[in-house]
Amino acid sequence: MTKWEYATVPLLVHATKQILDTWGEDGWELVQVVPGPNAEQLVAYLKREKS
Repeated sequence: MTKWEYATVPLLVHATKQILDTWGEDGWELVQVVPGPNAEQLVAYLKREKS
């Protein structure tokens, strides 16, 4: 059975692509983006297979 690990990452509107590219290079897959605590911030939920 596949096992997963998860991360929640704050995203800054002006650097969203750079942040997601960095996590993606480390093997993390974006699952969902939801509104953060204020209008200028989003929160990304990511997952990757546990080794």
